[in-house]
Amino acid sequence: MAEITNNSTEERKSNSFVEQLIEADLQEGKNAGRIQTRFPPEPNGYIHIGHAKAICMDFGAAEKYGGICNLRFDDTNPSKEDTEYVDAIMEDIKWLGFSWANVYYASDYFQQLWDLAIWMIENDLAYVDEQTSEEIAAQKGTPSTPGQESPFRNRPIEESLALFKHMNTAEAVEGSMVLRAKLDMTSDNMHFRDPVIYRIIHTPHHRTGTKWHAYPMYDFAHGQSDYFEGVTHSICTLEFVPHRPLYDKLVDLLKVMRGEGDNLHDNRPRQIEFNRLNLTYTVMSKRKLLALVNEKLVSGWDDPRMPTVCGMRRRGYSAQSIRNFIKMIGYTKFDALNDYALLEAAVREDLNARSCRVSAVLNPVKLIITNYPEGQTEDLEAINNPENEADGSHLITFSRELWIERDDFMEEAPKKFFRLSPDREVRLKNAYIIKCTGCKKDGEGNVEEIYAEYDPTSKSGMEGANRKVKGTLHWVSTAHCRQAEVRLYDRLFSVENPGADERDFRELLNPTSLTVLKNCYVEEYAAEMKAGDFLQFQRIGYFTPDADTTPEHLVFNRTVGLKDTWAKQNK
Repeated sequence: MAEITNNSTEERKSNSFVEQLIEADLQEGKNAGRIQTRFPPEPNGYIHIGHAKAICMDFGAAEKYGGICNLRFDDTNPSKEDTEYVDAIMEDIKWLGFSWANVYYASDYFQQLWDLAIWMIENDLAYVDEQTSEEIAAQKGTPSTPGQESPFRNRPIEESLALFKHMNTAEAVEGSMVLRAKLDMTSDNMHFRDPVIYRIIHTPHHRTGTKWHAYPMYDFAHGQSDYFEGVTHSICTLEFVPHRPLYDKLVDLLKVMRGEGDNLHDNRPRQIEFNRLNLTYTVMSKRKLLALVNEKLVSGWDDPRMPTVCGMRRRGYSAQSIRNFIKMIGYTKFDALNDYALLEAAVREDLNARSCRVSAVLNPVKLIITNYPEGQTEDLEAINNPENEADGSHLITFSRELWIERDDFMEEAPKKFFRLSPDREVRLKNAYIIKCTGCKKDGEGNVEEIYAEYDPTSKSGMEGANRKVKGTLHWVSTAHCRQAEVRLYDRLFSVENPGADERDFRELLNPTSLTVLKNCYVEEYAAEMKAGDFLQFQRIGYFTPDADTTPEHLVFNRTVGLKDTWAKQNK
């Protein structure tokens, strides 16, 4: 993202309500004009495009206003977390084009959070509850009816202290007791009804090992971690709106404990909420995405059908196209379901400007140019990218026998069929005008070979090339190409909003989300490309070499077609 810290007011003009709130704080002199944000993922899975929206705001706002953004891993639940996810999240953030100032972990603050919990118990602001989770949930009441106090709510402070310390031993039984904040069981806000702030987990932690057995809940660790780090703006999604009063309350208690409570609102991080990114034909639930991976319904977290950042990268999406899409849909206070076609449009627009044009034939049939000399070849110039002259060109070999797309030939064609058929002319891309003279079929009536004659004066660049024909076909020379596997990816789910469907999400998977074509051919230049390169297979779509590709076995993934065909197919 461009550096705009010292830019004019007009160049820094807000494009979201979040930035408007940040600007208002700057104008009022809050936090001494300092801006500090953070991106706080839990390392229990790979990040998806919904997280990318938060990343763009957290890092982008800090950069725009001359502040810093830290990366903090919310590692408070060791039973679901792993260093694999930590490494993957870091890689994805870098790929999106952002850099953090510091890396922190919630586990950095486990001792300080423990000390705060002890202080709360000592000041009759927390107690150990030995009820089951089901009993606690039932006693919390409903939004319209007050909760009922736990029978353990008024147990002696010394007893809660002893039990809390026992919770942090290997002998404590998971689920046997929790620590709850003593707040208000009659509050209209359900999150204020004595929330659980510590529970017992014996799974070794990926950083602290077996030092801890009692772990803070997210609501207890999150605000305090922000405060420890000096975060000025805690930007999150709309589901945290009802959590905000609890966030503020717990930070205020921390400030009181530390003797900083005279002006509770000073230097308290400001929580701002925006709408989540939801996409049609997609689920964003980590639980469901993990199930897809574990049950091998997809090939892994980086399956190109997944909404994960690594999956989109493997599919061939550019980082800039994802950022452009997020900017396109914006940040609001209202949840919405965004059309997957908008994402694909952003991808097409970006890839059109950066992709190298190559020839590939996915459903081949042989074309023989009968009047072209046998054994003769020509190296023809092919422009790499008409959108960017600096990308230069490469050579593609022309010969007597070519592969063309089977769909580009029709023996009995209607008038508006502007491709190849008997007695009709077409241009071969970068080469000559040819006229079809017939075809050969097998015993079942399938076309095996197509025959044509070329006009030697019609080569691209020659005077005769100005003769107009209505169709232009791509091709590869049969003797100067490479066989390849091509994977055609489509939407993972067959219903528009699988997250709102009452059926099991596994039943909603699109059976045609992946089609594998084995007998494809690409020009030799395309075989030199590597995973992460952007290609346009001319007249077909945008593709990228897959991570599975080897010099002996080429594999290409379809990123997106040249046009949106999904809407037309599913009307």
